[in-house]
Amino acid sequence: MNDRNKLLYLLLIFLCLSCTRNLNTDKYQNKRDNITEVGDRISEIEIDDVLIGPVARLYLIDDYLIISDPKSLDKLIHIFNKNTFSYVTSTAYRGQGPGEITRMGHIEANESQRIFYVSDHGKQIIVPYNLDSVLQNPSYMPQLKIKMNKSQFPDKYQYINDTLSIGLIIQAIGNADYKPTVARWNMNTGEITPMKYEHPDVKKKRISFAASMENSIYVECYTYQDLMTICSLDGNLKYNIYGKNWNNRGANQVHYYGKVIFCNNKIFAAYSGESRSREEYYPTQLLVFDINGDYLQTLETGYKISDYCYDKENNRIILNLDDQIQFAYLQLDGL
Repeated sequence: MNDRNKLLYLLLIFLCLSCTRNLNTDKYQNKRDNITEVGDRISEIEIDDVLIGPVARLYLIDDYLIISDPKSLDKLIHIFNKNTFSYVTSTAYRGQGPGEITRMGHIEANESQRIFYVSDHGKQIIVPYNLDSVLQNPSYMPQLKIKMNKSQFPDKYQYINDTLSIGLIIQAIGNADYKPTVARWNMNTGEITPMKYEHPDVKKKRISFAASMENSIYVECYTYQDLMTICSLDGNLKYNIYGKNWNNRGANQVHYYGKVIFCNNKIFAAYSGESRSREEYYPTQLLVFDINGDYLQTLETGYKISDYCYDKENNRIILNLDDQIQFAYLQLDGL
């Protein structure tokens, strides 16, 4: 075999290996047309006891629904019974003083110790609220848990224990810009270990993320690319899931994915696909995938979704809507 034939032979082997790799990890979904209209299954949650602003965020701990209201002028956190949606109490005073919150960020539950952690990005600290103490005394003042590095810190994270969380880490890169990276984070020491995989074709990354210990994976949903990535918890790529508009990946003018969550062994991802310059960019759809990223169903709510979370015990999605109604839930039984 002469040198030219050897080169062609090696090139053929390389191409075959590349195709095999892509077939194993890349999934192209040009049709996601299994659409179920669920607007008539959306049930309003009427809240009359406390006024809550439109950018509220939803969290769950034990039997309680936590609604954070970063724009509130007084108490920033409101607690409800998640089964009946009856109001329980409010806590977390806005302010610069000890135990007060300056600029509230993510809230994360430590279920085993009945604690929820609150990020304060004004003071760059995380403080723990003991749930039982808050229920007994809404004026409860938390102590410092950890100081965050100003140039590299967790924006959102899933708490596993004090030495391991899987988080979306924000790294400042100058010119008022930043780079988000999924990483392992040690709450005790502040040590950050970035995950291995980064998609090679995305230059400016903006994502939402969720992790599942039960399924041993985490998922990244890209805001301005029609792309979802699934990786193992050690950071190895499992699947790239490309939507039909992946070829528009460089524009950053279309809003694709919003928040992503796990519902048992399913992935739920809010999806828009509309221009960022139009009000319609708010997602109204929830795309449902299995844990391998295979598309199953589209739930069309007919409402603009601002935030949502999964209530496992009641098998329902609790929603914050930027629409005619503010809070609601979607019962998943029968879907």
